[in-house]
Amino acid sequence: MSGRAALVELVARLGGARVLVVGDAILDRYEFGTVDRISPEAPIPVLTLGRRDTVLGGAGNVLRNLVTLGTRARLITAVGDDDVGRHVIRLVESESAEPSTVVVDPGRVTSEKTRFIAGTQQLLRADRETVAPLGAQARARLVAAANREIADAAIIVLSDYGKGTLGAGIAADIIAAARDAGKPVVVDPKGIDYSRYKGAFALTPNRRELGEATGMPVATDAEIIAAAKSLIAALGLEALVATRSRDGMTLVTRDSVTHLKAEAREVFDVTGAGDTVMATLAAALASGAAIDAAAALANVAAGVVVSKLGAAVAHVSEILTALHHEDAASAETKVLTLGPAQDRIRLWRQTGLTVGFTNGCFDLLHPGHISLINQAKADCDRLIVGLNSDASVKRLKGAGRPLQGEAARATVLASLAAVDLVIVFDDDTPLATIEAVRPDLLVKGSDWAPDKVVGADRVKRWGGTVKLAKLEPGHSTTATIARMAR
Repeated sequence: MSGRAALVELVARLGGARVLVVGDAILDRYEFGTVDRISPEAPIPVLTLGRRDTVLGGAGNVLRNLVTLGTRARLITAVGDDDVGRHVIRLVESESAEPSTVVVDPGRVTSEKTRFIAGTQQLLRADRETVAPLGAQARARLVAAANREIADAAIIVLSDYGKGTLGAGIAADIIAAARDAGKPVVVDPKGIDYSRYKGAFALTPNRRELGEATGMPVATDAEIIAAAKSLIAALGLEALVATRSRDGMTLVTRDSVTHLKAEAREVFDVTGAGDTVMATLAAALASGAAIDAAAALANVAAGVVVSKLGAAVAHVSEILTALHHEDAASAETKVLTLGPAQDRIRLWRQTGLTVGFTNGCFDLLHPGHISLINQAKADCDRLIVGLNSDASVKRLKGAGRPLQGEAARATVLASLAAVDLVIVFDDDTPLATIEAVRPDLLVKGSDWAPDKVVGADRVKRWGGTVKLAKLEPGHSTTATIARMAR
């Protein structure tokens, strides 16, 4: 089996993995806006704020990535007794069906990072947090929770952002307990003293962190290998994965060295890419993969996530697309499920593009459909077509429909230059999809009464517009089928 084919097979096994994540959870806020002028008070840009996103960061982002991969993941972390901490708890509970443990440490300020972004350019990051070891009671509760959960996990991830959750000997205690249980530990390290990670299975520092931890140069391949080998020997590691941003990553084990070329076609933002690498590496190892295969898959996932803005995740469908060498502009990659579609829509909006939406069964594509789609695309930058699934069409049109399956209908639609994304939905109406996509423009044919267009009230409520496209006379799928039956 070829290397890529083996990775495709590995992706299919990720859902059976069990991973325990312990580390610093962070609340990541993103404030998006536009800059049109310089402040008269100082030579700084004035950011007019618009949309706001709030997601789990740090160890929480590792959890998000694992859940997206289908892995059974649990998180153990600590927060302060504050509103940000309570927000983190709600997000953790909503991310995974698996029970997690969030220890509340009174007096602690929960880590919060707020990024201010104009278009795709980050202008400023503001942090609010406590950087200190946990209090004695919180420490005891966290270690006890880890000891309970280790037995049920195939692998343990330590996601250390240097905020204190893994400080004061906690990392070493967890590694020792995991070793006693015969469970490997992989660590995303922080700081310059890596002695607390002694006995771990693998570390995943980036190039700068590797240099700071070893005090050795890391400019060349040879220097990175030498620094990695020194840590492997000093800490008793089995492997070290050095992430190198646009240069990919280097896997060094006791016996081998593998350089993995960066997979990304275009890099928008490396925020959270290390979390994606850690999550994918851990999920693959927990699924029984060898370290070289796990690192190769992690490299592919990193290539997916750096093409997005902010602390994003890599969906299974996107990883499979990358493994199949499919061009991002091809018809196949225009057909997405809702999760990956929302990631792409988010990137469009972050770059200032308007999003339109139309929908239908599109059983037999005819000139009337093409006219509707072209009219819709004329008033937006990116057009999404919602497509009724086979089951939905059958309920709406009868037992003899559709004439073409949803895969064929989606591929034909996606081949049109005016269509930027196709989302197949299984409901009788596209309302849930419209609410998830939140288009700026909703388009239907003029045979619809304005107050009967599904989702029109929602779109108008959030400031969007509804357009009734002119119909081409003499064209309909039902009439075409009737003529064919004569």
